[in-house]
Amino acid sequence: MAGALDGKVGLIVGVANKRSIAWAIAQAAAAEGATLVLTYQDRFAEHLQELAATLSPAPLLLPLDVQDDAQIDAVFAQIAATHGGLDFVVHGAAFAPREEITNPFTQTSREGFRIALDISAYSLIALARGAKPLFEARGGGSIVTLSYLGAERVFPNYNVMGVAKAALEASVRYLAADLGPANIRVNAVSAGPIKTLAAAGIGGFSTILGVVRERAPLRRTVETSEVADAAVFLLGPRASGITGEVMMVDAGYHAVGM
Repeated sequence: MAGALDGKVGLIVGVANKRSIAWAIAQAAAAEGATLVLTYQDRFAEHLQELAATLSPAPLLLPLDVQDDAQIDAVFAQIAATHGGLDFVVHGAAFAPREEITNPFTQTSREGFRIALDISAYSLIALARGAKPLFEARGGGSIVTLSYLGAERVFPNYNVMGVAKAALEASVRYLAADLGPANIRVNAVSAGPIKTLAAAGIGGFSTILGVVRERAPLRRTVETSEVADAAVFLLGPRASGITGEVMMVDAGYHAVGM
């Protein structure tokens, strides 16, 4: 039986290690038949090579710093040369300097704010711009990015990342409107708290996990595989009428008041 992404070519940005949500999406997309292109930062290159060896067909691995427009251009040029087009992009890039998260929000520096918004939000716009002609070569495409409830509500020690995620979700809506006439869909998955490398930098993260387990309607947190399944749905043909959406995958925690 053909998978939901059979014959599709997808770019996945943001795999750091085996706990990354982006890696879970890569596994799920490959299982559904997708041919993948994975990007890496230099410090994660060895990890990604080991993970990529477990996928079939073997993905194309390319270096990418999302703050470098020349590298972004090079990635899409290589995809065009190798595959001729592109069907989907998964944006999992997010970062803020540690002190911008641990310090009180009023102490957010101008440079720290710039870095957080550049990497975590503007990079989605840059990737969408680069992917557009490759999507058009295939008659359309789908973009999925990763968000968190901190875009809407205050969480301890999330600080400037919450603002960055709010900008990311607004960017999803504006990109959806801008790219929709080209049959390009743009959506976000807002995942519940998961123990990833990024989460390790958030003080009191175990407390957040405990609160979610206690109060979420499902009385648990979510797994990366559950987030990946939602992302693959949004990437595939069964979500063809969905764009500009933020899909919550958090065991229902966002729905409760107390």
